[in-house]
Amino acid sequence: MKESAVPDMYEKIQDESTFLGKIASKIPGFSGYMEKSRRREADEILRRTISDRLEATRLELSSVHQELSGDIILAIEHAEPLGRVDNRLMGLIGKIKDAPQGYAGLFDAVKVKEDDLARIYEFDNQMLLYADQIATGAAALQKAVYDGGNIKQAIRELDRTVQEANNTFGSRQEILSGVA
Repeated sequence: MKESAVPDMYEKIQDESTFLGKIASKIPGFSGYMEKSRRREADEILRRTISDRLEATRLELSSVHQELSGDIILAIEHAEPLGRVDNRLMGLIGKIKDAPQGYAGLFDAVKVKEDDLARIYEFDNQMLLYADQIATGAAALQKAVYDGGNIKQAIRELDRTVQEANNTFGSRQEILSGVA
């Protein structure tokens, strides 16, 4: 995967800590809590950004649907595979929006360690790269539709990327549950 051009959200939040937060971090045990809090906040912002980008890509796919509907033969031929991509993308967006923050409360059965929070954040950062790849795939599909290119191939490649992102995101829960 290519590197993201988006600034590291965790570092940005950490750098913007208030003076009071810096003083409170000197209290024994409090700095670990603050660290977790900043990681959770960065994780939430990052997941919101990813889901927003994927929603925008999904809207672009709806314009592809509309363009294809101008030719009934093309519309029928590509309706099922395009619908499958849309459903998978919608499922991925839902998983990302509804994913746990990577935090366990005081009385939760499974405790999430700080290094696991770091892994979750890095994992979610990788999902940002998938969002870019999915947007690129959607743009390639749109180009194929408008320019008379290989629409089937563009749909297959987009579907493969969405499936890969779904599978990768599915392993996030393993980290949270302590399995991975």
